[in-house]
Amino acid sequence: METTQEVAASQPNTGLISEDLAPVSLPKRTWDTWNYAALWISMSLCIPTYMLASSLIEGGMNWWQAILTIFLGNSIVLAPMILNGRAGATYGIPFPVFARASFGVRGANVPAMLRAIIACGWFGIQTWIGGYALYQMARLWVPALDRLPAVFPASWSLETGPAVMFLLFWLLNMYVVYLGVDSIKKLLVFKAFFLPFAALALLLWAISAGHGLGPILAQPSKFKSSAEFWTFFFPSLTGMVGFWATLSLNIPDFTRYAKSQRAQVVGQALGLPLPMTLFAFVGVVVTSATFIIYGKTIWDPVVLAGRFDSKLLVSLAMIAVALSTLATNIAANIVSPANDFANLSPARISFKVGGYITGVIGVLIFPWKLIADPSGYIFTWLVGYSGLLGPIGGIMIADYYFIRKQQLHVQELYQYTGRYTYRNGFNTSALLALVIGILPNIPGFLTTVGAVPKEAVWPWLVSLYSYAWFVGFFISGVSYLLMMSKQRRAINQSMSFPSEEYQISIT
Repeated sequence: METTQEVAASQPNTGLISEDLAPVSLPKRTWDTWNYAALWISMSLCIPTYMLASSLIEGGMNWWQAILTIFLGNSIVLAPMILNGRAGATYGIPFPVFARASFGVRGANVPAMLRAIIACGWFGIQTWIGGYALYQMARLWVPALDRLPAVFPASWSLETGPAVMFLLFWLLNMYVVYLGVDSIKKLLVFKAFFLPFAALALLLWAISAGHGLGPILAQPSKFKSSAEFWTFFFPSLTGMVGFWATLSLNIPDFTRYAKSQRAQVVGQALGLPLPMTLFAFVGVVVTSATFIIYGKTIWDPVVLAGRFDSKLLVSLAMIAVALSTLATNIAANIVSPANDFANLSPARISFKVGGYITGVIGVLIFPWKLIADPSGYIFTWLVGYSGLLGPIGGIMIADYYFIRKQQLHVQELYQYTGRYTYRNGFNTSALLALVIGILPNIPGFLTTVGAVPKEAVWPWLVSLYSYAWFVGFFISGVSYLLMMSKQRRAINQSMSFPSEEYQISIT
């Protein structure tokens, strides 16, 4: 494998390559099956996963309906995860570079920025959760924190006390970015041990306080008819797919370090659906138990922990939540958008600068509003952005598997004059297919957020929004194949097997 300097030398002054975006050399591809399984187990064990399950209970599902929905969603999203991950493992390239094959060397900034903005939203959500955990602890020891005068407009729905702790936790995240991602390794280890223990402790508390699993699991569905259930189920399933739709695109950022294709495929298959479902089960049981114990469902575990009597117990729990959230935030929500922003200008935007940009946008996106209630979390946030990411996934998979037959010319991904230049660096077919895939979901999104009354839009068009990721994925994928049909023959004729220096074993 050529070094970064040698790859850069082959296309001088293009501004398309940097240390972060260059192909990973074979000696540095050290991740095995268990590394990928551990990565997914670590990322799955997070507060948003718990809230994902509990939001379904709050929305009306019983325990097995919620668990089945989560398992199905994660099993579905595993497919594009593995398909997109294959390119990263074969060529050692990150997501923004892989997107250049289908969108063009300049056009790749469009999907990269869409992915980055959504990652910024997740960064903000995780930072809000960590900051609110610190607030729940601080208010026990400093009651005056609850009585701070309001300083933000009422439309912001932001109290001063939580805002102060949110800002402090945000600054801690930015300090870790300044130190570098390596500084988070010990916290990831802490999280790997703490969160499973904490989840088990919370499960045992729910079973004990809720008088056993029987009464908890006997909680019935709140839907009065099967029609009501299906109306809630399909957008919920789309939301479950949307939960990891972000990683299904930029998974090459991680699989580029794979020892083999088998390592990334088996590792992801072991680490994603089952751990997500098991941890979600904890959320289902505990949320169901809160109805028995408190007379109402409490879907936010941080709010629930704040109800415990012991100051010391609450303080330890909230500090641990904050630390584990910090580890997740840096690993899952900084690495990818930092690479995406770096793709805008590799020579000027470093990983740290990309991380700072992520942090600022993560605040401006008002994350406390995104998770203010379960319906907003699922129908506005998860389903909404899945309508943007589904089309990108459909285009990239259609291009890599059906147009290029999994063959890429790596050096030309870093050149303005190669086959991925298209028209001034933009593949208009990909960009048009992206728009075509997004458009059908816009009316449903606008009615969901209340920007347009439902009566003003055809009902069948509103209902498409329940399947936003699926609609966008297939419409954009098919549209792209049709628009590229004339170019497919020329692409196939110019194909040659990639140099062995960019390949690894498929076993």
